[in-house]
Amino acid sequence: MVFTPADRVAALTPANPFDRSADGRPRVPDGILERMKHVTNDEAWGVLERGHGYHYQFEGGWYNLHPDRVLVGRAVTARIVPLRPDLQEVVQSQGQAEGRSGGQNTWVIDTLEAGDVLVVDLFGKIEDGTFIGDNLATTIHARAKTGLIVDGGIRDLERVLQLPDFNVYCRGAHPSAIWETTLVGVNEPVRIGNATVMPGDVVLGTREGVTFIPPHLAEEVVTRSEDVRQRDVFGKLRLSQGTYTSGQIDVSTWAAEIEADYTRWLAEQG
Repeated sequence: MVFTPADRVAALTPANPFDRSADGRPRVPDGILERMKHVTNDEAWGVLERGHGYHYQFEGGWYNLHPDRVLVGRAVTARIVPLRPDLQEVVQSQGQAEGRSGGQNTWVIDTLEAGDVLVVDLFGKIEDGTFIGDNLATTIHARAKTGLIVDGGIRDLERVLQLPDFNVYCRGAHPSAIWETTLVGVNEPVRIGNATVMPGDVVLGTREGVTFIPPHLAEEVVTRSEDVRQRDVFGKLRLSQGTYTSGQIDVSTWAAEIEADYTRWLAEQG
């Protein structure tokens, strides 16, 4: 079955503390997604790796179409494998029975909702591995209003670049169309480079790469990031005032009196 049933998706993500979409994916609230846009990969890494032992949630080395744009959303995962004729026949027959039209890459695109980010394991294929061109990019933009992560290629690069408020992380661009591939899974665990991605993960894409954040850690990530930023403001303020030395501020743990001063300052800021 190409599209994972909702109950199976829920069984794969039992730690989710939030509501779920109709397809079973964790639905991290929009408010957390909005706050996530200000988080750095380093801040997320500190919570995931050092705090909880999630070592394989970041992937770098992308062809990033818009390094200045931050991409945030809920992962819809898809897995594509090299063509095997008997498997291809089974998948095509199943898709026809379900009333699906177009190429197999369109099947999952047609399910996207606002706030989704499609994350595609296309085994690094670029030539004949172009998951989208400008038409499908426009469809993703219209439906999800976010972007695409594809461990593979794209085509129509010039047209895709022109889409506003949209970004793509891919392995390269090529004028060929996607060929000799088969879609074998939607909303199942996938491997993207060195990262393991689950349906409903929060995607955080910045200029340095992409972090895939488990839903049950999303709020901790944004809260920690906000605390780091507030502490940075406080620290610079006190340094400019000559209250503390750089040696006192530029440490991993502040002394008790500085921590108390910071707590008072936070209260004053409301």
